[in-house]
Amino acid sequence: MMAHPDTLRELLNRYEALRARPGHRQELDDVSYTLCVSTGTRDVRDAVRVARAHIAGVYAA
Repeated sequence: MMAHPDTLRELLNRYEALRARPGHRQELDDVSYTLCVSTGTRDVRDAVRVARAHIAGVYAA
């Protein structure tokens, strides 16, 4: 089951913002974990890729 595209977009935005700011490691870890769970992946790079593809696919249809 995949999370709603709006939820994935929010998680991606938080992930990108936290990556750009040093000193927020725990928050970044939490968002990374949530992205993985929400996309059914185990690696945050895969989670980001799957989330982006899912969002693009939903809104392209």
